[in-house]
Amino acid sequence: MIEVAPEVREALDSGQGVVALETTLIAHGFPPGEGLDVALAAERRVRQAGAVPATVGILDGRVRVGLSASELERFAAAGDSARKAGPRDLAVCLAQGVLGATTVGGTLAACAVAGIRFLGTGGIGGVHRGFTAYPDVSADLGELARAQVLVVSSGVKSLLDVPATLEVLEALGVPVLGWQTETLPLFYTAGGGPPVPARVATASEAAAVADAHWTLGRGGLLLARAPAESLDVEPLIEAALAEARSRNVFGQEVTPFVLAEIHRETAGESVRINKRLIADNAALAAEVAMAHAGC
Repeated sequence: MIEVAPEVREALDSGQGVVALETTLIAHGFPPGEGLDVALAAERRVRQAGAVPATVGILDGRVRVGLSASELERFAAAGDSARKAGPRDLAVCLAQGVLGATTVGGTLAACAVAGIRFLGTGGIGGVHRGFTAYPDVSADLGELARAQVLVVSSGVKSLLDVPATLEVLEALGVPVLGWQTETLPLFYTAGGGPPVPARVATASEAAAVADAHWTLGRGGLLLARAPAESLDVEPLIEAALAEARSRNVFGQEVTPFVLAEIHRETAGESVRINKRLIADNAALAAEVAMAHAGC
């Protein structure tokens, strides 16, 4: 039920760097038509760094690891009609032949089966704000603890409770590394986050930490890279979350709802920054993958 593209399989077998990428950002993360451009830019940056991109999605009853341009277009065309496929949803999508756009957690699950050790994304999921009233924790965290994968992101999605998410990652034994930074980036914002447990300065250093972690039989790691440009969206997040609650938007639907509100209120500026940080994170994931391949 899992099909690895020949290019990806050849790279894995030869020890070349491979970077997994998700498909939820294509179908759900951006205004219609823009997610495809982001996915192609991320793949291009991975190749420029010398690694092989392996975008993951569920198509025609198979978990596909490594997608063609036409297959990526299917997710863009489907948009919201594609199912957001987290770890719990993979089997349903496979058995029912549903088009599944994998989340970070769903992509991590595929990585664990395919043997891919690096993933690039925008921001991971975590503990949602207001957890005590509505206990919502992303499946990304549990899957990250299990899968031996290093995830490069701009920290945790800014609409979440970032300090609480960092505490959960500590409880799960997931190392959080700051890429040339002492604090955890807040997705759209470089500063203002809680201190990171450890800082790394080079791709080789990040690869060495990952290798040591996996040698100890442990699971995933988070490498947090600050966005190159910052945008203060905190007031917009609070307003969007309040609007989501008033409309009874919960669970997996919260993130795309809030992102859409932020995109609208910033007249597209958040979209531009989001696009750039995803491509930059993919490039860094490729650099670390290549450094690890040379260890």
